[in-house]
Amino acid sequence: MRACFLVLLACVTASVAGAVTFAEGFSTDPIQDGWRMFGNTNLFQWDPAGQQLEVTWDSSQTNSYFYHPLGTILGRDDSFHLSFDLVLQDYVIGGNTNQPFTFEIAIGFFNLFNATQTNFFRGTGVNPDYGPKNLVEFNFFPPFSIFRATIAQAMVSTTNTWLYNNNNLISMAPGALYRVDLDYDGAAQRLTTTVTNNGIQYGQTQLIQVPTNFDFRADSVSVSSYSDQYSDGSILAHGTVDNIVVTVPPPPIQNLSIALNAGVAQVQFTSRSNWVYTLQRTIDFQGWFQASVPSPGGGLLVLSDSLPPAKSAFYRVCAIRP
Repeated sequence: MRACFLVLLACVTASVAGAVTFAEGFSTDPIQDGWRMFGNTNLFQWDPAGQQLEVTWDSSQTNSYFYHPLGTILGRDDSFHLSFDLVLQDYVIGGNTNQPFTFEIAIGFFNLFNATQTNFFRGTGVNPDYGPKNLVEFNFFPPFSIFRATIAQAMVSTTNTWLYNNNNLISMAPGALYRVDLDYDGAAQRLTTTVTNNGIQYGQTQLIQVPTNFDFRADSVSVSSYSDQYSDGSILAHGTVDNIVVTVPPPPIQNLSIALNAGVAQVQFTSRSNWVYTLQRTIDFQGWFQASVPSPGGGLLVLSDSLPPAKSAFYRVCAIRP
């Protein structure tokens, strides 16, 4: 999978902010803070009085998300963190009698392109045609039949390979306030999830160790209400989400500037490892042409136009996460 970030440049100095952490307490309209919605937007309602997000997880609806782009792309070598408050007022499974088993409540990271495709169905599990890709998320499954309630963490790779830890066989009581922390260590390549209730750890610490042949690409954080199509379970739940804190690596392009050096356009910026950068040029915005060879990132990087045009031109930097 390839993903590309573009930064447009004119003949002036420019820069890209390097924000690493953002927090959302819902004191103001979250749509004004960069949050977006997809699918059935009625499932997500901002409560200005309570300063929280009211959420309906309704698997009878299409895939629906309340999400925020990260400004970068996460992979197995990146460290990142997500924490949030969660209160579930109620939850009922098996509302569809043909799908009587449990289904998940989900909050975490995904790849927006994948998650908005018509063949993306979280409940299919391992399925090369309809299964999800590029997920790192917290899940809660209410109990059903002889199976106990489960707090789980799951990861799905770019190829629909699954990793999960669902050994926290404990319920989330309606009306109770829980704090959920997901922490991914890129150096150790390990996902750790903990849940607390009134400041006391609730259930087990959950770990997933990521093997060397497993990778993912996530570019957004999301409160996700998944469709139960192609699943044997279903759910209808109501709750609130609040005090979201997200920490991710800085954007792939920072401290960006452009200058002419002996008539040659040169772009200088701080780059990141595991990314590949190319300078592109246009003179009329009708087409873009590669102006430099692809260069791996890692520290200060300078890209030059190897064959500058005779007249003025515009440039952009394409940052690709292979």
